[in-house]
Amino acid sequence: MERLQKVIAHAGITSRRKAEELIVSGRVSVNGQIVKELGVQVSAKDRVEVDGVPIEQESPVYYMLYKPRGVISAVTDDKKRKVVLDFFTEVPERLYPIGRLDYDTSGLLLLTNDGDLSQKLMHPKHEVDKVYVAKVKGIADKKQLLPLSRGIRIEGKKTAPARFEILSTDAATQTSIVQLTIHEGRNHQVKNMLKAVGLPVQKLKREMYGSLTLAGLRPGEYRELTKKEVNELKNQVK
Repeated sequence: MERLQKVIAHAGITSRRKAEELIVSGRVSVNGQIVKELGVQVSAKDRVEVDGVPIEQESPVYYMLYKPRGVISAVTDDKKRKVVLDFFTEVPERLYPIGRLDYDTSGLLLLTNDGDLSQKLMHPKHEVDKVYVAKVKGIADKKQLLPLSRGIRIEGKKTAPARFEILSTDAATQTSIVQLTIHEGRNHQVKNMLKAVGLPVQKLKREMYGSLTLAGLRPGEYRELTKKEVNELKNQVK
């Protein structure tokens, strides 16, 4: 038996907090009866509906994908472009990406049907580190990147302090490789931050998410997270 809001969140419908709002507003029924009280326990045999639509009580699953460039971080795309779920045709559960990577950005992307954990991981207050490596135009130096460590204003909002490291520079091509660690997840954030300090991004890859790395994966490959890895993620957002 599990709490109703947790079952809804695990089905990938929404976060647990939003599921509680759905329950209180009378949009959830169990075995044909509207439930408005929080804390109701349900089993796998109970029929749970949200707005009249039955949900599947799936067991939570957690995957890591090495997203290639040229793939949309979405479940579907109205322009018929390749999406991350196209790599998971053999996985029976309904998966949703945790956050997103830009179309032309590669790297580590998490997917799950655990809506509650997904919402927590995307919330900046939990400060889960995400490490990016960018090839940028220009010869980077510490003085130029220093404002990022204090936070800079982008689109009217200041970013949280980031950590940076210059991995290499190439005088011949006038490019640099810069590593940037952030815990926020705004649209195009890394690109916008580096552009703001005069280092426009030419190529971008997310190499780490929390303690997770892409070790052993090639672009387009995925694997299921171990129980230990899932517990580490959950501990980071407690």
